[in-house]
Amino acid sequence: MCYGSDRLPSRDDLVEAPPPPEIEERVVVVENLRDRLAETEARLELARAREAELSRRLDEMKKFVRVMEILETYLRRRYADQQDRLTRLYSSPSSSTLLVPSK
Repeated sequence: MCYGSDRLPSRDDLVEAPPPPEIEERVVVVENLRDRLAETEARLELARAREAELSRRLDEMKKFVRVMEILETYLRRRYADQQDRLTRLYSSPSSSTLLVPSK
């Protein structure tokens, strides 16, 4: 049986032809976009780590400020108490005898 001038495909016929330039350009664009996405994700990860560190430091500063406010309140109260004691001490009638040491 002869099929005429039709011949069987050779190995060279089965090798794909190179893609058209438009497809190569699209592949390059997609690879470029993937690279940019990877860079953006890496920067985002760094930014999130920095944000976490800054949040931790902010919380520490808030705790410090709260402690300082408590100390300030305590010291103001102590100062006011000492002023009251001094006022009572100097305003009492026997204060002159208390201040003069006897010899």
